Amino acid sequence: MKTFVVFLSTLILVIASPAIAQHGGAPQPMAPRANQGHLPPPPAARSGPRVGTDGERLGNGRINETPHVNHNQWYGHDLPNDSRYRLDHPFVHGHFNNFGPGFRYNILRVDRDHHRFWFPGGFYFEVAAWDWPVFVDWCWDCGGDFVVYEDPDHIGWYLLYNIHTGVYVHVQYFGM
Repeated sequence: MKTFVVFLSTLILVIASPAIAQHGGAPQPMAPRANQGHLPPPPAARSGPRVGTDGERLGNGRINETPHVNHNQWYGHDLPNDSRYRLDHPFVHGHFNNFGPGFRYNILRVDRDHHRFWFPGGFYFEVAAWDWPVFVDWCWDCGGDFVVYEDPDHIGWYLLYNIHTGVYVHVQYFGM
């Protein structure tokens, strides 16, 4: 009986090995649903005088000014000279270096009272007060669903992008 169990276990392992090797043995992150199923490149810095946010013009004539990405275009981003983003001491807690589409994160913890959240490794951020109503409705424990981008228009700020909704919010890095 013992020999049969060893034989059966070995057979199962041999049959399952190619499947495990093909998937790397670890769960793979879900594919993005927004932005036509792929992560967008970093947003470009805007130049020239502008009035208001850059909204997406929809087929029905309406304008969607919600901060989001569609067809790799970043929409709804506030003007570079918006006073809400002025910081006396940008990057006072240091720079967050693991940003861009090559880094995906899951959120480990959220502090609703202080509008803060934590990534694995102890990195934490604070969501801009004006973006908190958008962030509060996100699924925080759905896996590696977030990408951080450096905000090219607002020094000291980052953009937290939700890969499933395509929406982003402004966040400040608070260190570890």
